[in-house]
Amino acid sequence: MQEKIVSRLELLPAVDVAGGQAVQLVQGRAGSEKVFGDPVAAATRWAEAGAEWIHLVDLDAAFGRGDNAEVIGRVIGEISASWDLKFELSGGIRDDASLDRALATGCRRVNIGTAALERPEWCEQVIVANGDRIAIGLDVRGETLAARGWTTDGGNVYQTLARLDAAGCARYVVTDVNSDGMLSGPNLDLLRSICARTDRPVVASGGISTLDDIARLRDLVDTGVEGAIIGTALYVGNFTLQDALRTAEVSR
Repeated sequence: MQEKIVSRLELLPAVDVAGGQAVQLVQGRAGSEKVFGDPVAAATRWAEAGAEWIHLVDLDAAFGRGDNAEVIGRVIGEISASWDLKFELSGGIRDDASLDRALATGCRRVNIGTAALERPEWCEQVIVANGDRIAIGLDVRGETLAARGWTTDGGNVYQTLARLDAAGCARYVVTDVNSDGMLSGPNLDLLRSICARTDRPVVASGGISTLDDIARLRDLVDTGVEGAIIGTALYVGNFTLQDALRTAEVSR
């Protein structure tokens, strides 16, 4: 008798946009882009493969060098017209105007990074006002947060986590900067440590290279890891999204 699937690790294939193109960076470094073409085509590929979420990032906005608002809007509009999936939108959301624009795209939630570090009072206000439509991105090197497109240090991750928990943050997106784009495996110790300090769900990002990596993250679902963002490994063909989704199923 087949075991019943009672839960799963949510997978969020990434579509990172720079200069109007879908790209992947190595450790978040500007200039390290590998270009993968039209972002709508990339998102369509993941939608056709069964994605329930897409992690959509405006890298130019994150680096403060312009934006891809028109492309981002086109991706969400065209994909949402044909598939019932959800978008998590990230990149350059630092004030009321940029937050309002992001929420107006039709995304399910937005991921705020730098602003959580630089404008804590504003960040706490938008958490209260928008509930679970706000996730906070914790981009980490060791125990230090990385800000401004990972170009500056932003303080201790655990101190910031405690402050955001107290403010009512609904969810965290945790990126190990040293693993991102490196295909070196996720930082399981970091994820366990974050989950031990909060009861809010955590989405893991950075380093996924193999189906075994997904299985290891799946085994952390009970500790608080809700989902995982996958980028480079999908784009270079290490595995298919269909196989990843099957691996992400948690059976009892």
